Amino acid sequence: MVNTKVTLSGMTLDNPVIPASGTFGFGYEFADWYDINCLGSISIKGTTKDPRFGNPTPRIAETASGMLNAVGLQNPGVEAVINTELPKLAEVYKKPVVANVSGFAIEDYAYTCERLNDQPQVGIFEVNISCPNVHGGGMSFGTDPKLAAEVTRAVKKVTTKPVYIKLSPNVTDIGEIAAACEDAGADGVSLINTLMGMRIDLKTRKPVLANKTGGLSGPAILPVALSMVYKVYDRVKIPIIGMGGISSAEDVIEMMLAGAAAVEVGAANLVDPMACKRIIDGLPASMEKYGIDNLTDIIGGAH
Repeated sequence: MVNTKVTLSGMTLDNPVIPASGTFGFGYEFADWYDINCLGSISIKGTTKDPRFGNPTPRIAETASGMLNAVGLQNPGVEAVINTELPKLAEVYKKPVVANVSGFAIEDYAYTCERLNDQPQVGIFEVNISCPNVHGGGMSFGTDPKLAAEVTRAVKKVTTKPVYIKLSPNVTDIGEIAAACEDAGADGVSLINTLMGMRIDLKTRKPVLANKTGGLSGPAILPVALSMVYKVYDRVKIPIIGMGGISSAEDVIEMMLAGAAAVEVGAANLVDPMACKRIIDGLPASMEKYGIDNLTDIIGGAH
């Protein structure tokens, strides 16, 4: 019998499949479709210090083998997440979750993580550094190794739980950013976030998205994600959560061979609400097909 269990910084998951932040709400919404306790964990909707309405519409555009989104981190703010969203999730999900946190200043990240640190449901922090730095001319924290390290250190100071930094692929050398986060004390990294993209409406001759550009996700970006996870695995010793275009059990295995200790499934949830369950149900058969007894044995196996 195959073993699908994996471990992230001391947190054991029954399987490596985690719905990605922003594609699974706060989790309880999917409990109407299936028993979400089959999931390895859940990366809850990105949370900021204050409530955010998000970007103007339209926010979504289809692409070949993927989609663009410019939702703009819509969420009710950390206090509502603590007082309303996490208690609702606790009614239907009994495992630790990954708390995805965003911010527009280093103080925002620290404040939000500190508030969430005492929540028993939070097992790991996933810090999204693809946000624009409002005090730094709008440059994303994730494009500068020094800024990425500053955010990492600030969050580590106020938390007692593992901190994973979510990296942007829109950089020259993602390995350099990952190494800077590791040096600053990160317990792990997760990658990749979405790639920047655009669609233009031929009738109006204007960008489809109100925000003009958005983040590309879906099967189209899997090869990019694999190459970046592979590269980062060679640069750091901390665990990697791999994501980007995963939609099957075979994709999970491929991502783990590249170096991921666990994976996140994003856009697939928006196409098929049962995607994560389908992937998890198919994992044992795929492992047997490729002669894999323990998933942990194949992490980084392609190197």
